[in-house]
Amino acid sequence: MRAYLDLLQRILDEGVERGDRTGTGTRSVFGHQMRFNLREGFPLVTTKKCHLKSIIHELLWFLRGETRVQPLQDVSVRIWNDWATEEACAKFDREEGFLGPIYGHQWRNFGASKNPSAPEQIDDEGRRLIAAGYNPDGADQIAQLVETIKTNPTSRRLIVSGWNPQEADQVALPPCHTLFQFYVDVERKELSCQLYQRSADVFLGVPFNIASYSLLTMMIARVCDLGVGDFVHTFGDAHLYNNHLEQAKLQLSREPRPLPTMRIESEAKTIFDYKFEDFHLENYDPHPHIKAAVSV
Repeated sequence: MRAYLDLLQRILDEGVERGDRTGTGTRSVFGHQMRFNLREGFPLVTTKKCHLKSIIHELLWFLRGETRVQPLQDVSVRIWNDWATEEACAKFDREEGFLGPIYGHQWRNFGASKNPSAPEQIDDEGRRLIAAGYNPDGADQIAQLVETIKTNPTSRRLIVSGWNPQEADQVALPPCHTLFQFYVDVERKELSCQLYQRSADVFLGVPFNIASYSLLTMMIARVCDLGVGDFVHTFGDAHLYNNHLEQAKLQLSREPRPLPTMRIESEAKTIFDYKFEDFHLENYDPHPHIKAAVSV
């Protein structure tokens, strides 16, 4: 995980002071890239303990097309709570807990037509949740992606977009990880993924993003009968909030430990069949958790 620590150090050394929407202030760099070899282990940060339960449940929540916070709260995952309060939702004339067209909606029903009277619903196959206020006529980008990997693995269009300009202003937190692309090495039979992230909270958010997209790559590879290659993480605005600087310095003072291994035991036939119980992290020996406040 030296690549992640190098990014922390770069921001401390080279970052410029910038204001931000939260009023906290940041130190920021523009343009950075990290690469993780997924063959060598699961890239979960070891210089502080990360909450893998939240990472897995959130990813499965995205893949279902969820836009309501309650399913996460039901499994004691609180990472979206601050954007699902009555006050936050009222700004968009939504009920408390309804987050609007966030990641799950964009991944599974991109460009859907609006239908103000439509309730939240499950599609005919029972694998896609349609957000309240939308028809089920958008692009299921995840289903299309997996099918194309299987049928046309050398395609240069293995892309999922989380950024819809017509809906970015309809959520409290517009998608930060905005676009990801897959690449199949047909000779090695390996799947790699590159993520473009427009805005990155490097201390709190990025360790989650690395683990989440690495796990997604493993899940898709498994149902497509492929091995795994690299996860490439590309940034626009990569920043440390000003109230995270001392925490970042503490993390940099710690020596990374060997990467853990992610073992997947699942009967999943499709990307939508995975369950939380299918994932088993082995040999994770992190340094203690470092507490830091979330800027909302």
